[in-house]
Amino acid sequence: MQGSNMQFEAQRNRLPSLYEVLARKTAAPVDLYCFYIYMRDQQRSVDYLDFWYACPVSNLGAPCFVIRLDVAQHTSLCRHFVRELRRSILVETPDLEKTNSKRSSYVLDHMGEMNDPAGPSTDLNDDEKIKDQNLSAYLRENTGASNHSPQSSLGSQQSGMRASGDRGFAGGERPPRPSFMSRNSPTRTDSNSPAHTVARADIRASAEKILYTYILPGSEREVVLPQGIVQAITTAIEEEGRDDPELFDTAKDYTFQAMERDAFPGFLRSKALGNLVPPSLFLRVVLGLLAMFAGFWAAFIFIFLDAPKHTRCWLILPFTIGVYLLASHQYSIDPILALLGYSEYTFFNFSRVREPYVRKLLNKRALMVLLVTIAVGVCVIVLFIFVPGKRL
Repeated sequence: MQGSNMQFEAQRNRLPSLYEVLARKTAAPVDLYCFYIYMRDQQRSVDYLDFWYACPVSNLGAPCFVIRLDVAQHTSLCRHFVRELRRSILVETPDLEKTNSKRSSYVLDHMGEMNDPAGPSTDLNDDEKIKDQNLSAYLRENTGASNHSPQSSLGSQQSGMRASGDRGFAGGERPPRPSFMSRNSPTRTDSNSPAHTVARADIRASAEKILYTYILPGSEREVVLPQGIVQAITTAIEEEGRDDPELFDTAKDYTFQAMERDAFPGFLRSKALGNLVPPSLFLRVVLGLLAMFAGFWAAFIFIFLDAPKHTRCWLILPFTIGVYLLASHQYSIDPILALLGYSEYTFFNFSRVREPYVRKLLNKRALMVLLVTIAVGVCVIVLFIFVPGKRL
């Protein structure tokens, strides 16, 4: 997979799409990590991305950072539940395979490997759509099926706690919505582990986790969705008892389109045409103005003291620094850093530019900014070095 991604990157002669970024088919500075940082620090709307990804983000220098697709994890949980249920049935009734009635076996056999979707559900191919539909249809038809190992199920424990909490409030009033984002919450074992069992209550708890964390108004990490979508999901989960993966398709599609329309163009401008973050830009404009003020102050002193030209050559230093910093702020790019192949992802933290097309764009833009800096700097320096002096 890694080799195919790298080959894809080498062949791409354009800017990536949001689908490619979410599918981790891009490299720095337009990879998923940088997009997460951009959504967190600049857009202040990282909850939209967290609706797709639960991201324990680590240092960029680490070998990798773990990404878990939150809604796709729910799909994986549903798929594993069907698999576990079929195994338990086959163990108890080995003659089931010889009968004509084996709905769960059919669903499992025709489900295959489902990849985590990186784009909207409308972009899935026919095979993936059929797999999603089969899984959701099976879970809808078997709502209320017997729980598999409920005593070892995290979801059943959470459901029991919620039920007991609801009975403890007078007038049917709900207790505060639970938080599912705590780092101290128990983690599941690997789905391939023999000790890992999934109950229907786990699937229910997973659906409620997404509802209480992202969907409901006032939730812990609320994603702004149209009222119709919120109402439809809430009704499906709380009144109809649904927990199949198709529940969240409309919300996922809306979230993807919102990121693609509102955040992604700014991300590409920031990372593909520049290599600086806003705090660094602010620092550069402040230092650039100070350097220009120092240059003008020294230049007028040299003029009115009628200083010789070799003394005025010291003006090269403040004017060059000032023009360079102001040009970097104006074009949101540090030419020297860009030519060296670095991009800033947080304040004074840099990463290598590994996306070939972005590297090419940044090099061209860096050369253009360097030419502007040299032209403006030479004009200002020549003016103040060669202007006639007059001692006051």
